[in-house]
Amino acid sequence: MSCTSRKIDQLRLQIPSFACVPGCHDCCGPVTASSEEMARLPVKSDAAHDAALAELDCVHLGPQGCEVYDQRPLICRLFGTSKSLPCPHGRGPDTPIEAQVEQQVHQLIASTRQVLV
Repeated sequence: MSCTSRKIDQLRLQIPSFACVPGCHDCCGPVTASSEEMARLPVKSDAAHDAALAELDCVHLGPQGCEVYDQRPLICRLFGTSKSLPCPHGRGPDTPIEAQVEQQVHQLIASTRQVLV
């Protein structure tokens, strides 16, 4: 396991979770993820990526929601946990993400090669 993969796992544990509005996918647009995060996701065809992008959706968004929820990228996990990425429905964890953890996530994103999911 690479140093970046370990850091991803470490950060995931520190991002608070919360219950989303059932059926909402407002934050499931195309996002970027590191190569390490992409390696954890199922490979989708170019046609599937193109179709999702045309709808401004994530290629892993299915009829029942996120098909890769347990392995979703860090940026997806941040939605709704901080003031900079608020839930459009006002949902969020009881305790927002710690500022230093959010900063570490953004630093990791900035320091790794990102690809469009």
